[in-house]
Amino acid sequence: MHNGILFSILSRKRDFVHFSYPETHRCHCERLVCLKNPHTTCHAAFGVLVKTIYFLKSLPSFQNLPLNDRLVLLQNRWVPLFLLGLAQEHMTFEVWEFPASSILRNILINGQQKSHDCPPTLAEVDKLKMFLNKVWCLDLSLKEFAYLKGAILFSQDVPGLKSWAVIAGLQEEAQRALHRLILCHHHPRDHHTFMDMLFTASTLQMEARSLVTELFFRPITGQTDLQELFNEIVNQ
Repeated sequence: MHNGILFSILSRKRDFVHFSYPETHRCHCERLVCLKNPHTTCHAAFGVLVKTIYFLKSLPSFQNLPLNDRLVLLQNRWVPLFLLGLAQEHMTFEVWEFPASSILRNILINGQQKSHDCPPTLAEVDKLKMFLNKVWCLDLSLKEFAYLKGAILFSQDVPGLKSWAVIAGLQEEAQRALHRLILCHHHPRDHHTFMDMLFTASTLQMEARSLVTELFFRPITGQTDLQELFNEIVNQ
């Protein structure tokens, strides 16, 4: 699909898109940050995102759902699934803090109009790294990652689903399988940590969506809507 969004992004190779926020951006966040090595980190993160989507496409239970439900689930659950992908790939990254006197920082803070997306803050990045460290400490197997992703993906609470009853059954099945794996492969004290991590990942969709978009994807995709990319891959 040589005219598709995915092909267009990947074919840029070393032509990195330097995205900058407009002067109309307004944000009251403190300690704004950006990636130290955006070219390498953003391309690696984009690879994790594509792997995550193709993992979902490999699941018969996901592929057997109506197209609309697949797109709705992906749209609503891609952030925690992507974060688990970062953990599974053991991806690390570092950020720079904009100096207090930075011209770019002043533009970001003192813009005249409010935008929906704020630049990443150090506090948000620290919270994300804490989540990744929690996952790494559990030393999960490939099967545990797979069941954990399934338990997060198949959420009956996502609005707009047509096959609600089927998805509720898939969610219950994934949670039971995950529970069995935890009991078999982990110390009992890890169970609460595991469940806490599952809850945290499930609630990250809205909280972390702007963070991961602005930090990992905006520099490489520019203004491309990620949902368009999701639609393209799911429809292939």
